[in-house]
Amino acid sequence: MTEITSLSNQQIKEAAKLQQKKFRLQSGLFLLEGYKAIHEAFNSGIEIKTVYTETKHAKKFDFIKEKIVTVSEQVLKKLATTESAPEAAAVGVQKKYTVEEIQTLKKIVLLENIKDAGNLGTIIRSAAAFGIDAIVTAKDTADIYNPKVVRAAVGALFKIPVVKIYDLPEFRKKFYRHKFIATVVNYPNSKNPSSINYNEPFVLLFGSEADGLTDEAVNLSDIKTTIPISTRTESLNLSAAASIMFYICANY
Repeated sequence: MTEITSLSNQQIKEAAKLQQKKFRLQSGLFLLEGYKAIHEAFNSGIEIKTVYTETKHAKKFDFIKEKIVTVSEQVLKKLATTESAPEAAAVGVQKKYTVEEIQTLKKIVLLENIKDAGNLGTIIRSAAAFGIDAIVTAKDTADIYNPKVVRAAVGALFKIPVVKIYDLPEFRKKFYRHKFIATVVNYPNSKNPSSINYNEPFVLLFGSEADGLTDEAVNLSDIKTTIPISTRTESLNLSAAASIMFYICANY
C-alpha cells in the first residue's frame, strides 16, 4: 500500500475541495472526520468512497479496509476542518430525500434560515434522539453536509431523513394533513407547548436564532407556541429550545 505524502496530490486536492459548499453541490460528495462519524455513516448505509488515515490507525478501519488510503499526518491535516487532525478523514456519498418520501411521516421539523452550522447539527442530533421522523430545511438554512454540521450531529445525520425545500406555500399544500406549529417569541395568543396535542401529524417550525421565523412561515401555521421562561433572561439558544420542544413532543 502506497502512502500519499504530497499535499499537491490530485486525489487529496479533490477531497479537500469538499470543505467548500460549491464542490459538495457539484459532486454530491461530502467529508467525514474521525472514527465515530465514519463508522456511524458506514453502519447507516452511507456509501464511503475513500478513507484517508495514517498507517498506525489503519487497523481501526478494518470494517472498510478495501477503501483505505494511507496518508501522512500533514495530508490528514489538509483534509481536516479542525485545528487538530482526526484519526481519519473520509469521502462519502450524500444521501438525498424527496418531499414525497416523507409525506406519510407524522413528526416533522422545519428549519427556516438556520445559518449556524453548529446549531443545525445539534438540532439534528436532538431530533433523532427524541424520535422526530424527518427534518425539512428551508430557504437559507446551512448545508447539512457542511463539516461543522456533520461533526455536531455526531452520526444522527445518517439516521433521519433531511429534505431541502425552497417554496413554503407549496410545501404547506402537500402537507395539508399536518398541523403547522410555529415557535415564536412575544407573539399574541401563543400557546404553552405542553397544551398542544402532538398525537396528530404535525410540522414544527423553527426560525433563526437572531430573527425567528419569517412572517410567511408564521402566517402559514395553525398554532403559535412559546416556551415559557424566566424574566431573568430574554431568550434560549435555538438548539436548546428545539431540544425542549422535541422532548415535549416525545413525552406527550
